[in-house]
Amino acid sequence: MMNTLPANFLWGNSVSSMQTEGAWNEGGKGMSVYDIREPKENASDWKVATDSYHRFEEDFDLMQDLGMNCYRFQIAWSRVCPDGDGEFNEEGIAFYQRFIDGLMARGIAPMICLYHFDMPLALAEKYNGFTDRRVMDAFIRYGKKMIDCFGDQVTWWLTFNEQNLYHMPEAFLISGYMQGEKTLRELYQIQHHVMMAHAHLTHYLHETKPGKLMGGMLAHAQVYPATCKPRDVFCARQLDEFFNQNLLRAFAGQGYSPEVMAFVEREGLRDIYREEDLAALATLKNDYMAFSYYASRTLSSDPIPQGTAVNNYMLFGDTPNPHLKATEWNWQIDPLGFRSIITRYYNDWRLPVFPIENGIGVIESWDGETPVADDYRIAYHRDHINAMKEAIFEDGAQVIGYLGWGLIDILSSQGDMRKRYGVVYVNRENHDLKDLRRVPKKSYAWLKRVIHSNGEEM
Repeated sequence: MMNTLPANFLWGNSVSSMQTEGAWNEGGKGMSVYDIREPKENASDWKVATDSYHRFEEDFDLMQDLGMNCYRFQIAWSRVCPDGDGEFNEEGIAFYQRFIDGLMARGIAPMICLYHFDMPLALAEKYNGFTDRRVMDAFIRYGKKMIDCFGDQVTWWLTFNEQNLYHMPEAFLISGYMQGEKTLRELYQIQHHVMMAHAHLTHYLHETKPGKLMGGMLAHAQVYPATCKPRDVFCARQLDEFFNQNLLRAFAGQGYSPEVMAFVEREGLRDIYREEDLAALATLKNDYMAFSYYASRTLSSDPIPQGTAVNNYMLFGDTPNPHLKATEWNWQIDPLGFRSIITRYYNDWRLPVFPIENGIGVIESWDGETPVADDYRIAYHRDHINAMKEAIFEDGAQVIGYLGWGLIDILSSQGDMRKRYGVVYVNRENHDLKDLRRVPKKSYAWLKRVIHSNGEEM
């Protein structure tokens, strides 16, 4: 495919602070829920991560050499506001100012994400995280402060990483939830409070920093029905509505899905949704649609018990797709699903589309001399970038850029350093920090050619 991408196309990397920064007790940082997680056989603690707090200049030099012109990172809430809702930590704010300045000096546009699962511990313990509106209010206060501090420099903003995860059972792992029965009511409280925080901060950014852009982000896995049996097709459509379309409708200015709100009424959850909330939501309009994509999934309706809430369908009906290969983590590789999502986003919502996480996690080791020969990673990214180009040039989608996930190795979301996504190897294991040396893999040279040719040399 020889079509040339726009000159202003954004190529880059995405990370989260708890998976990269380390320095868990330095610079005035407060405790987060991740700081108390104990290491396991296949999971590190989070105290050092890849030590980007001390090594970010080195990592930025690698990004600049690759030709990257965009970097999405997360501000750690507890680094800039140690207890989540008290005094702000000027030392932490100054760190992110140096961080942003270092990116911009290299021609790399920063994209700020305000929350990537690491709730300040004080708020989790006091209020049980986003189940409580007071945590929503504290997050809005923190977000406004970050917009005030960095909004003149930073164009690209996100509130929550993978916001639809707060509609799934995973919500109880990432929302600061510490205790309880993990009820349906609590799940809907979490997802609504997160959505309202997003809405208020989107309005604030637009009002105070004209020209700066707020996106909404989903963790989007294309979900196929296991068969053409009508019940499989129906359940897959329901799942897409509750997990994806409900939020996309809100991001595009339509408010929540009528189907989802009908369920809310039937389940006696309507009191969660205050009238002033819905009024604020009615005037929401995101500037772009962002999503992560790694794999597709397949749903069979047969194992789903009668009366199961749609939010829990995947706990029962997730089934392998016999037509796709899978990684060792059983994530099924499906570039065509990537194209389908991009194309549908733009067809449906007419807002620019921005895939900001895409990659393949593989167990890898380095012999201390020879670069890791990760041809599978080259194949994965080549096939997905080509699928994106087909969405642009054949389907007419408007796409802002392409950000890979963790293109310098980081801790996985479960803390497992064995699961590596990077084109740069970081020399550490789960329980042996070694020297944290950064070592380009075979895919590094390939990606450098792709970016420097703006996607022509694949």
